[in-house]
Amino acid sequence: MVLIGLVGIFLPQLISLTISILIGWVLLLAGGVAGYQVWYNYSHNWQNWLKPLLLLMAGLLVVFNPTAGAAALGLLLAAILLLDGYANLTLAFTLKPLPGWGWMLLNGLLTLLLSVLILLGWPSSSLVVIGIIVGISLFIDGVTLLMLGWKAAH
Repeated sequence: MVLIGLVGIFLPQLISLTISILIGWVLLLAGGVAGYQVWYNYSHNWQNWLKPLLLLMAGLLVVFNPTAGAAALGLLLAAILLLDGYANLTLAFTLKPLPGWGWMLLNGLLTLLLSVLILLGWPSSSLVVIGIIVGISLFIDGVTLLMLGWKAAH
């Protein structure tokens, strides 16, 4: 995990495209399972086939164009950060008289800034942002597991 994390940090585009392709295959699998379920239930209603077809089309799009999948993930990440930043600012002003409320305010402002930076660089920033975030997460997970194993052995 440490090595894959380092790859994500130093080659973020590679990890982003890999994750995008993985998500594409998951969508294809989900479309196949949903299609089987509709077929198994002998559904004669054409509307029941919409979900499997949409899942299969989205999966094919992402598998054959992983850059588009990574761009969509980047946009989703920016939206999540935008909502998180707003929630942090709301909480900061709720906590305002208490000591330390400024840290929550700073957290909210920095999260909003990060969201705006991703949006300003979108879609090209998606490949880098997703790869770096996943790389850092995998690196930290790997180091944590190594330390736990080392402590358990001693």
